[in-house]
Amino acid sequence: MSTGTVYLLHFDRPFKHAKHYTGWTSGDLDGRLAEHRAGRGARLLAVIKAAGIGFTVARIWAGDRRLERSLKRQGGASRRCPSCGVIPRRSREVAP
Repeated sequence: MSTGTVYLLHFDRPFKHAKHYTGWTSGDLDGRLAEHRAGRGARLLAVIKAAGIGFTVARIWAGDRRLERSLKRQGGASRRCPSCGVIPRRSREVAP
């Protein structure tokens, strides 16, 4: 499986229950974020754009789609989000 970048986006304000988005890109993170800001790529990010909600990159990890899926399955993105007051601890999954 291809290694890339897993990223956690923190929304400027919640959209219904959603406050975060976890995604993955195999290549250019800046390009992928530009797609999200344009309302393309992920349905949730298109909806928050239409609602006038912005986002910031809260965390990134070096990893593959399996890491992205694992983080999504665990839920609780706010527990991994420095913007929500969480101080990430160093682990195998955190990029230096």
